[in-house]
Amino acid sequence: MILKKLRVASGVSQLDILLGGLYIGDNVVWYDDTGSLASVFCLNFIQASQAQNKPLIYVSFDRSPRNLLEKLGSLADNQNLIILDCFTYGKGAGADIFLKFYEKGDSKWPCRIISVDDPRKVDQVTGAFYGVHGTMEGDVRFVFESLTGMQELWGGEEHIINFYSHSCPRLYELNTIAYWIIEKQAHSRRLKAKINQIAQVAIDLSVIRGKTSLTILKAEKRNIETFNKPYNYWSKDLNITFDSEKHTTSQINLGMRLKELRTKRGLSQTELAKLVGVTPSSISQMESDLIYPSLPALLKIAEVLSVEVSSFFQGSADVKDRVIFPSRESVDVKFPDLPKGSIYAKLLTPVDFDPKAEPYLIEIPPGKNIPSHFFIHKGEEIGYLLSGKLQLKLGKAVYMGHAGDVIYLTSEMPSQWKNPGPDSARLLWLKIK
Repeated sequence: MILKKLRVASGVSQLDILLGGLYIGDNVVWYDDTGSLASVFCLNFIQASQAQNKPLIYVSFDRSPRNLLEKLGSLADNQNLIILDCFTYGKGAGADIFLKFYEKGDSKWPCRIISVDDPRKVDQVTGAFYGVHGTMEGDVRFVFESLTGMQELWGGEEHIINFYSHSCPRLYELNTIAYWIIEKQAHSRRLKAKINQIAQVAIDLSVIRGKTSLTILKAEKRNIETFNKPYNYWSKDLNITFDSEKHTTSQINLGMRLKELRTKRGLSQTELAKLVGVTPSSISQMESDLIYPSLPALLKIAEVLSVEVSSFFQGSADVKDRVIFPSRESVDVKFPDLPKGSIYAKLLTPVDFDPKAEPYLIEIPPGKNIPSHFFIHKGEEIGYLLSGKLQLKLGKAVYMGHAGDVIYLTSEMPSQWKNPGPDSARLLWLKIK
């Protein structure tokens, strides 16, 4: 029997779309070009974990506790957060200025702060975070800041390779999700190749011609077409916006728009190519703006995706003066990551319509079990159970809904849906942006 890992949100919606979400067990390595780019992704990951009420262990080699608390801000005000301080007796060398943090009682925060006595010894560090993990339940999250800091403290790449090659598989088996930060220019190709070989996910963050970009180098268990393609983004505070998210009617990227509409239907490049009568490579090149579709191909793509051709050249459908959306404009949506035949869904508004709430009609046949949520989405969702009954699992809690009940989710995502009844369960579901 093959066990399927649970998929969860990273806290960054567009990253989840590009990556296909995070899976329990993932070790995610962030190759940081400047040493400061990965921080905002880590903070969003922490925020998402806290919203899901998941414990998180932050292992800090590079920042003093006071500095780290300032960086975390309100995220430090959470009892599910544990900071493992490998700085004070590591790079801080036990200096009085850092010890005063503990002497003055500044460490009395809702989060727990644990000082590692001798972080220069690898076994002291591993013993500390595995010991803390052993007191927790469920899928614990980790942030390691950073592999570069560890190397500076331990001396030599062999220590890092040995540590990572032992820790990564163990954390995978313990059903954790771990973020590892590494400064890209501070390590040899050999070390990075070793890290990539072991990690489940590897992401490159670079500054190219003054623009920050994200490139997915590796992502196990995903059938995605986004590998080794740079995606420009910019960040402010905790908000991360990718260029592909910025739509205007005066400036639209055809390839980006094609990918957006295809993804909304739940079609892979291969599936779309087969329906249109072109090669998967052609669809990939269209979405990368390396080639433009011929007019017959564009007409066929529009027909398959159930949109007007004009939708490829504007941000969303022209809905001026529209009040009614006929049922014929609804489209079937696929869920390639979920068991075949376990769920059927229709998007009730046109694919090229971009409202603040997307309405879906979802049907789960009797006896079917879905091992994760329908969508990767960090916003609010609300559903009305039209008929049948549904069981959903949130964390350790199990809830049963009956016809007429309303289901409301914020940022948490069910780890399981099940229809225990003899009839199909039908849901009217709204994704709120």
